[in-house]
Amino acid sequence: MEFDAPSVIRTKRDGGVLSDAAIDWVIDGYTHGRVADEQMSALLMAIFLRGMTPAEIARWTAAMIDSGERFDFGDLGPPMVDKHSTGGVGDKITIPLVPVVLACGAAVPQAAGRGLGHTGGTLDKLESIAGFTAELSTAQIRAQLAGVGAAIFAAGGLAPADRKIYALRDVTATTESLPLIASSVMSKKLAEGARSLVLDVKVGKGAFLKTEAESRELAATMVALGNASGVPTRALLTDMNRPLGRTVGNAVEVAEALEVLAGGGPEDVVTLTVALAAEMLDAAGVDHTDPAETLRNGTAMDRFRELVTAQGGDLDRPLPVGAHSETVTAGTGGVMGDIDAMAVAMAAWRLGAGRAAPGQPVQFGAGVRIHRRPGEPVAAGEQLFTLYTDTADRLAPALAELESGWSVGAAAPEIGPLIIDRIEG
Repeated sequence: MEFDAPSVIRTKRDGGVLSDAAIDWVIDGYTHGRVADEQMSALLMAIFLRGMTPAEIARWTAAMIDSGERFDFGDLGPPMVDKHSTGGVGDKITIPLVPVVLACGAAVPQAAGRGLGHTGGTLDKLESIAGFTAELSTAQIRAQLAGVGAAIFAAGGLAPADRKIYALRDVTATTESLPLIASSVMSKKLAEGARSLVLDVKVGKGAFLKTEAESRELAATMVALGNASGVPTRALLTDMNRPLGRTVGNAVEVAEALEVLAGGGPEDVVTLTVALAAEMLDAAGVDHTDPAETLRNGTAMDRFRELVTAQGGDLDRPLPVGAHSETVTAGTGGVMGDIDAMAVAMAAWRLGAGRAAPGQPVQFGAGVRIHRRPGEPVAAGEQLFTLYTDTADRLAPALAELESGWSVGAAAPEIGPLIIDRIEG
């Protein structure tokens, strides 16, 4: 059947259902340049506004998988399991999580992404480590999985259609679409060779989808996609109303992850790392001791050093810090109120930690350090936030974004559970 981009766009614009053939055609056409960016942008907005049926999401996901290669590492020893987060603020969990799972006896092929919208990207963070590269060939990934047991890499030949669409969503205000999030995540994860998958689906102000109902629907959609493809999948719903940990940015988050691997770090980062590790090991069928023990005894740190070295990184060289900084102090004493995750994320983005156009470089040293977390006592004049950037004129707009995102009051804010629920098909 012959298709054309305006007709496909019009079908979805008017609330229609795209046929399997139409989806296959438009994904293949966009991958190979026959469908233009402006046409795919229009279709993405139509999907954002009109949604997709479960059958459309499944076919869109399959078409993106079929646009590239699919890894198979079944011949390599340990069970392979992966985790994916739907994107958060201060979400550096992958960095300590992969070596914890590795230290417990599973292998992790982790296709990671760059920053999208207000959320940080794992690859942007890791590339702030001197020499670290995520651009690995299939042969390099296979060799590293066989030797080290884990690799964190750019998707490369996996779902190239998604790579193009992912970048386009970032600059067309279509990042928050449930069908597009689900298909983007699962196309890469189902193609990367993991035998089981754990999803960290964020809920709240700093998440792509703000309500718990939307996040539950997203989690259920992705779990169903994974299970239907023969990859056992489960999800945790986790809170993203306030930033994870005390840092938001690139190198500042790596530094905090290293604190966690050294047996310290913020309680929420440690708790979520250990909870996700336990889920991953259970999903992979790996008999294990307490994952937290790998943080206490240093084995997770050893595995992380091996991973970074294998990918060209040097942890002995200092992490970059923005050349310019500004500190926000408390005007009065009291108790730190809630901190709005989105306000902090937008401040970090203004500082240069994120990008406004596909392929734009990020500043590795840009970010926000949070000195007082919600519920902690605050003295007048005490430091609350420090902002870092290499571009001095970025400080004022970043401070403006942050200004309404925090408060100091007389009483501690009510803080809900970090892990809200668990969803398994």
